[in-house]
Amino acid sequence: MGAVLGVDTSCYTTSCALANAAGLIGQRRRLLTVEMGGRGLMQSEGVFQHVGRLPALLEALLDEAGHPAVSAVCASTRPRPVEGSYMPVFTVGEGFARSVAAALNVPFFATSHQEGHIRAAMVGTRLGPGDRFLALHLSGGTTEIVRVDGGGIGLIGGSNDLHAGQFVDRVGVRLGLPFPAGPELEKLARRGRAQARLPIWVRGCQCSFSGSESAAQRLIDAGGIPPEDMAAEVFSCLARALAKTLWNAARETGEKKLLLAGGVASAALLRELLPERLRRLGADLELNWGRPELSGDNAGGVALIGYEKLTEETNHGNAD
Repeated sequence: MGAVLGVDTSCYTTSCALANAAGLIGQRRRLLTVEMGGRGLMQSEGVFQHVGRLPALLEALLDEAGHPAVSAVCASTRPRPVEGSYMPVFTVGEGFARSVAAALNVPFFATSHQEGHIRAAMVGTRLGPGDRFLALHLSGGTTEIVRVDGGGIGLIGGSNDLHAGQFVDRVGVRLGLPFPAGPELEKLARRGRAQARLPIWVRGCQCSFSGSESAAQRLIDAGGIPPEDMAAEVFSCLARALAKTLWNAARETGEKKLLLAGGVASAALLRELLPERLRRLGADLELNWGRPELSGDNAGGVALIGYEKLTEETNHGNAD
């Protein structure tokens, strides 16, 4: 059995990857271009950029991997594995992947962006495809806690308004940083000091960041707080709110294993602050962090899911 090609066209990253029995054997990705001062892209602009970038990315990936035989193609066709989940940018990856599969006369498999994020974050951890655990999907467009098991993904909680990544980006852009602002805001935060000046809101397994973001904007308007301290406050706020929300979710579900996935979860500073906040709460959880290079939007998890689907289909066919 050859390799499986994975394709993911999210709001801000075009990516493709290859996986086989050895795991991931290559991936290529490129961030979409957002003008300085912008806080995102219209879906139509994202679609335009994906269409222009996918062919070159695939060519580079195949050259890098030595042009392996491709036995199937898998794409993320929607944001989440729920009824009605839809976003135009994912139609680009789906159409491209279906065309490649048809040209090669190989199977096409569909998955979701969230499932791809979670599967990619599992690489190198103690968690396997059949395990049951809680996953925190933390990115610009998602802040959700889900329960993962062999039967699929079930929503447990998360943000009920502004997502963690949006909070980071809005404050970062206001401070003059490029979008997406996470990496630069983290560098700034390393030089600052937090004093819990931003409020948090947590109710059970739900949290909210809109009030935190509004408070941050008011502090910036009032002046007197250095940019590095403002950046440190944002990461402190995230760690405090997420720790409480995760601990509540763990107690409600009885789950002790936790996977953290998504671009915001790749921040090294959050990886330092969140465990400390959980320890203060007395939370006895097994934390599994996705590799930084596999935490942001990427097609790695999509390719792995595709390979697992192909293996299952092949084994089922042989059994028949």
